[in-house]
Amino acid sequence: MKIAILGAAGRMGQMLLSLAAANKDLQVVAACERPDFPGLGSAKTAAGLLLAADWPAGTACVVDFTFHAAVPAHVAEAVKSGAAYVLGTTGLSADEQAAVAAAARKIPVVQSSNMSLGVNLLLELVRRAASVLGPDYDAEIVEMHHRLKKDAPSGTALMLAEAVADGRGQKLDDVACYGRHGIVGERPCGEIGIHALRGGSVVGDHTVMFASDVERVEIVHRAASREAFAAGALRAALWTAGRKPGLYSMRDVLGFTA
Repeated sequence: MKIAILGAAGRMGQMLLSLAAANKDLQVVAACERPDFPGLGSAKTAAGLLLAADWPAGTACVVDFTFHAAVPAHVAEAVKSGAAYVLGTTGLSADEQAAVAAAARKIPVVQSSNMSLGVNLLLELVRRAASVLGPDYDAEIVEMHHRLKKDAPSGTALMLAEAVADGRGQKLDDVACYGRHGIVGERPCGEIGIHALRGGSVVGDHTVMFASDVERVEIVHRAASREAFAAGALRAALWTAGRKPGLYSMRDVLGFTA
């Protein structure tokens, strides 16, 4: 499969290029960066590809880990070229998400705030635990990332909160509590707490706690390397081959929705 990597000079882009080069089923035909990126058209990636502003005709899938504001233009270009689109960028606004949804009516789009296979297994475990334990067990989600991360809480923490709410039959917007400060009163039954920590070079830690008066269940995932996210994204890219247009998630890629 011929793929293009967007944000190729970034940390995730470089990891994607490295893993794709070792995958016999993938051929990276473009390492893309924004048009004003220094060295565009002359600088090369570690894999020997020139940094380019766009991808060539015949590209089967585009993998995007860039910045949320760039997503509408990227996904529109994917539609124009007929390429599938794998999106790992987080922090999209409502309008940006609407652009992704509109594109998914014309091309296959796999979107996930976390492409890690382990995290997506975690989501299934959390959904099941929430269903079994119910709202009588207080649910708290704590995430920690490196100090350079721009959005909070993480997209993965929000996915975990949605999984808890889904397992309980709740709407997250009705029960979410994003951190606490001051005299907040007693914790209401059914609330889902979400807390963000930032510091150092932490790749990504997520803990989901279910606490009752007699016991506490904790489900934890710690990412040791960005390779976990890149490997999942490339698996998603391969999965798009022959798919109908639609907005898919890693649950689809891993067969959890079958």
